[in-house]
Amino acid sequence: MKTYQKELMLPPKKRGFHIITDIVVQEFPELKQIKVGMLQVFIKHTSASLTINENADPTVRQDFESHFNKTVPENAPFYIHTYEGADDMPAHIKTSLLGASVQIPITDGKLNLGIWQGIYLCEHRNYANSRSIVITAFGN
Repeated sequence: MKTYQKELMLPPKKRGFHIITDIVVQEFPELKQIKVGMLQVFIKHTSASLTINENADPTVRQDFESHFNKTVPENAPFYIHTYEGADDMPAHIKTSLLGASVQIPITDGKLNLGIWQGIYLCEHRNYANSRSIVITAFGN
């Protein structure tokens, strides 16, 4: 079995949901070496997350942001962890709801995503820095 791993630094993104599929594929040419396998993308942060969803219509990403902001509001009176800003505790909760990693099958050296699927970086902070992701591919 072949195994490849790389850590990438994503440039800072504004708060919201951003498709990073092309970045992952472009920065990880080792994918082409795997006929059948899996790709894991892991984010090394507690206030940003990853998910897979619609890659064509940008209004889906806007609706995600609106929904999560309503579901996990800022300035809730019961938050204790508030010294890093009003967006920090909600960012931690959103990250736990969505998760820190995604797994995607690799088939013939390519990600085997559905036609309308893409990998999202879900940025939950108003003023985030660069985000670090670890990409691991394994298979034959």
